[in-house]
Amino acid sequence: MAAEAEHAQGGFPVDPLHQFVIKQIYPLHIGGFDASFTNSSLWMVVTAILITGFTLVAASRRAMIPGRLQAAAEMFYEFIYNMVRDNAGHEAIRFFPFVFTLFMFIFVANFVGLFPYAFTVTSHIIVTFALAITVFLGVTLTGIYLHGLKFFGLFVPSGVPAVLLPLVVAIEVISYVSRPISHSVRLFANMLAGHITLKVFAGFVITFLGMGAVGYAGALLPLAMIVALTALEFLVAALQAYVFAILTCMYLHDAMHPGH
Repeated sequence: MAAEAEHAQGGFPVDPLHQFVIKQIYPLHIGGFDASFTNSSLWMVVTAILITGFTLVAASRRAMIPGRLQAAAEMFYEFIYNMVRDNAGHEAIRFFPFVFTLFMFIFVANFVGLFPYAFTVTSHIIVTFALAITVFLGVTLTGIYLHGLKFFGLFVPSGVPAVLLPLVVAIEVISYVSRPISHSVRLFANMLAGHITLKVFAGFVITFLGMGAVGYAGALLPLAMIVALTALEFLVAALQAYVFAILTCMYLHDAMHPGH
């Protein structure tokens, strides 16, 4: 069976895509729809529990001289608060809890997925698209609620000659509607590519180790690459959470100030 599995993978000792397979834990069908509890669902619940536990424990002791957890929680709070205020405007502070939750979920989910035997939920386009479409619909409805039909002035830049206006409006509408796609694909693609690359280099290490004494020397280079890529993945995990959140703030700015 092992030989067949290796042959099915083209002779490579590991399957780089196996880590992204969705597995049912508890099958459930509602009205013809598959609502089964899966490994992806499990790790999203784990992520939510970790975030909730962290914030509750950090906020349980409001000391004048904060401990490590309280200091970390205050750092996240201040960082995201300033992000919302600086990029979306002071009026958008009301949406701080949403942006904070969004950032923390992506941040923790990305980091959890770097641990062995964990599952990276943000490596699936359906998860990142669900987050992106929530932002898109929320921003659009907020803009219409606050400004009515004036919100659609966002698609009509000032100073554009009348002859070019139909073309510019069409471009602006297409750009606006494509936001959920670019917003979700950026996060999904970065997490997917990084994890595949790590698994590929892990396969190289296993291959070299199977060659005997000579292979041990050959395994050093891919092993060093794994260490370097892991460090890079930690950076990417934080950076992608930041990019997703700051783009959300920019979209909120458009909803709050469609004429600017």
